[in-house]
Amino acid sequence: MKKLLALLLSLTMVFGMVACGSKTDAPSGDTAQEPGTTENAGDSTGETTGMSPEEIQVGVILLHDENSAYDMAHIEGIKTACTELGIPEENVTYKMNIPEDATCYDMAADLADAGCDIIFSDSYGHQTHMMQAAAEFPDTIFVACTGDQAAVSGMSNVKNIFPYTYESRYVSGVVAGMKLKELLDNGEVTEAKVGYVGAFPYAEVVSGYTAFLLGIQSIVPEATMEVQYTNTWFGLTEEAEAANVLMDRGAVIISQHADSTGAPSAVQAAWEAGKPVYSVGYNIDMQAAAPDAALTSAQNVWSVLYKHTLETFLAGEEIPADFACGYADGAQSISALGKNCAEGTQEAVDAAWAGLKDGSLHVFDTSKFTVGGETVTTSTFDLSIVDFVTGNVIYEGDTVECIKDGHFEESVHRAAPYFSLRIDGITELNAQ
Repeated sequence: MKKLLALLLSLTMVFGMVACGSKTDAPSGDTAQEPGTTENAGDSTGETTGMSPEEIQVGVILLHDENSAYDMAHIEGIKTACTELGIPEENVTYKMNIPEDATCYDMAADLADAGCDIIFSDSYGHQTHMMQAAAEFPDTIFVACTGDQAAVSGMSNVKNIFPYTYESRYVSGVVAGMKLKELLDNGEVTEAKVGYVGAFPYAEVVSGYTAFLLGIQSIVPEATMEVQYTNTWFGLTEEAEAANVLMDRGAVIISQHADSTGAPSAVQAAWEAGKPVYSVGYNIDMQAAAPDAALTSAQNVWSVLYKHTLETFLAGEEIPADFACGYADGAQSISALGKNCAEGTQEAVDAAWAGLKDGSLHVFDTSKFTVGGETVTTSTFDLSIVDFVTGNVIYEGDTVECIKDGHFEESVHRAAPYFSLRIDGITELNAQ
């Protein structure tokens, strides 16, 4: 009965939001998203009364399980945050392998019914179902870790968090650039070409692979990149096949925005077969999968975001509706450098981090890239919200200018990425 009531409340909420606008086209880059600090405009926040770490009950909904690098990063983040805050392990309930459908609502409602005070989900497609549950359980906080609707939903118990992923992407690109330069200088390769295994052509992926190439180009300006999409977040076979396609086309360094070890394993196999190819991973250290080929991995330190959210809740303070942060707050990192990294890589990495921290380095500096041969002087983003399932606009948002002081401001107007420019030097091989 409660779930039926939630469905009715959710539909009422959505219909009310649709009345705000009638746009039917999805805004550029506003599809899926897998957070120094950004607290975006429209901070609709709920009130909490505060409680002790021993009292709080936490629910966690995961798209996959510990076999997925992405989900494992979230599991580690939750565990670290809870340990640091003194929240007992038994106070955290995990729901794993939860698809982006009504199953998520069922799990969220079950967790709330069981007494969870705050519930997190880790995939963008969970968001709509989390909001449905939030309509039924107004006293429970629902946090979509890669969502974009909290600030405009009108629901004080819905929140979004996301890290500045583009920062670690850029720095991992510096690592790749140093290796690429070494290969070119030694005559081991003759073409400055890299590859990227992407899950989907969404803004989160585009933002990340663009930052990666810009990091490479800070060392090797002539570098180019090809992107092969898998159309799945987790697929060992698909990711390995995509990596092989890119290597067959001449890419000597393969990075990824996909959640398995498929790509690094394929690169390791090619390295063992005698090819001068290397891997830059994502989420976790990939040296176990590619002991010789792995250079580093871009990493989100999710514990920083989880801790901020839980600590705020425990203190009885307002939780920002839309929260993002990056390296300056410890939310971005790269894994340990692999044994085959180029000489001088650590120094280059340290310089990049220092620039990001003091603000002298902007990842999307418009003087460093072009689109269609032209410098980008203006780029607008539509903050309207599109329902992930139906494609309908459910909130008519403002259109904002993203270029400021010579750089594209990512994760400023909302936490989730919205950079979707296709810069020169990048070719999408199979975008749909």
